[in-house]
Amino acid sequence: MLNKLEGFIIKSIPYGESNKIVTIYTKEAGKITTMARGAKKPASRLAAITQTFTHGYFLVRASRGMGSLEQGELISSVRHIRSDLETTAYAGLIVELLDRLTESEQPNASIFRLLGESFNAMEEGYDAEAISLFVQWKMLPVAGIHPILHECASCGATEGEFAFSFQQIGFLCHRCFHVDPYIIRLSPTQIKLIRMFYNVPLDQIGKLTLKKPTKTFMAKLVSTIYQEQTGIFLKSRKFIEQLERTPELQKPKRQTKESPEEEG
Repeated sequence: MLNKLEGFIIKSIPYGESNKIVTIYTKEAGKITTMARGAKKPASRLAAITQTFTHGYFLVRASRGMGSLEQGELISSVRHIRSDLETTAYAGLIVELLDRLTESEQPNASIFRLLGESFNAMEEGYDAEAISLFVQWKMLPVAGIHPILHECASCGATEGEFAFSFQQIGFLCHRCFHVDPYIIRLSPTQIKLIRMFYNVPLDQIGKLTLKKPTKTFMAKLVSTIYQEQTGIFLKSRKFIEQLERTPELQKPKRQTKESPEEEG
């Protein structure tokens, strides 16, 4: 049976001399893995449509095992994501995280929408690192992690100075700092940003401007949550770290509006 599915290519692996094993996150069926026969050949009609990050409609022949990708219709080739090395790196982090956290054939409209919004934002010139942070924070519940960010995880207070506790997986107020000797103190701006990353829909943010130290702090915080709670460490982080140590590989940033701005 043939099924027409809308989706994004999240992984494309060479298989044999001419084939690819392609993983697609689809709107209708969730994550599926298909065999794209002949897709490694430059002249193949599947060559372009099976590139990572591509958004399209895919005609998939279902079978008991791995399905077969028969045809594809391009919606967006996401050229900017693939042509800009830094954007490619952060888009790669997003799809690796999604692949690690999702089971096959479990459709999730929220995840599909988040993936589409993040790729669209990157294509429009938004800060790719900031977009990846949004996705990482918003995918925590998919990993079974539900941080307590609206109040103190210990006493329930909503007023006062706050810190982050990996032990409590959430905020602790100054009255409860003794609960965890390894708290991470937070500024009011950092508290606001964490709540925004976790709660506010990506399409309501605008072109957010964040300073590099702020993004580095937020990335370290969320990656530590994943590592401690799930054991997940993303291979794409190593490439990003290497890229940051090699400034000559990075291209000048596009000019973007600064709304809303980071405070402090």
